[in-house]
Amino acid sequence: MVNWMRTNKWAAALLLVVRLYIGWTWMTAGWHKWTGGFNAEGFLKGAIAKPIVDKATNELVYPTFTGFLEHFALPHVNWINFMIPLGEFLVGLGLLLGALTTAAAFFGLLMNFMFLFAGTVSTNPWMVLIGGIVFLAGANAGRFGADYYLLPLLRDLTMKLTPKRKGKDTLGGKHRPMHA
Repeated sequence: MVNWMRTNKWAAALLLVVRLYIGWTWMTAGWHKWTGGFNAEGFLKGAIAKPIVDKATNELVYPTFTGFLEHFALPHVNWINFMIPLGEFLVGLGLLLGALTTAAAFFGLLMNFMFLFAGTVSTNPWMVLIGGIVFLAGANAGRFGADYYLLPLLRDLTMKLTPKRKGKDTLGGKHRPMHA
């Protein structure tokens, strides 16, 4: 199944629809936060005051994340207020354009998990599922997007900038085109 998602043209077409849906969701969420006066301070204080705890032991489930929120995110809330809307918007833009699709899906998943660790369920499980599918599909998710042109250019640039070893290129002479 994963091989089919990563290589098949029909899978790429289906992933285009999925990618556009989740990309629009991310981009509009970021845009609304950016233009609507987003402030994460109350959310952060709530996540610190009522962290996720084990009901049997009453111990924190994610103590390091709660510590991150308390000792880094809250003291730097102005930076967080800038980064969350920007990150959401850029993840959405990358998914909509199919540009660096796998990276966009990865960072979308990262944000979803951060929100889940803070105790927010909302649409995050649904977005983790959809984002995970796009991420697993790899470059094929951006096949009908900017990645079709961008990834070969980045690969060629990387090959030019990577020092060769003992007269061989770093891939051992095996160049696999992105779309066979």
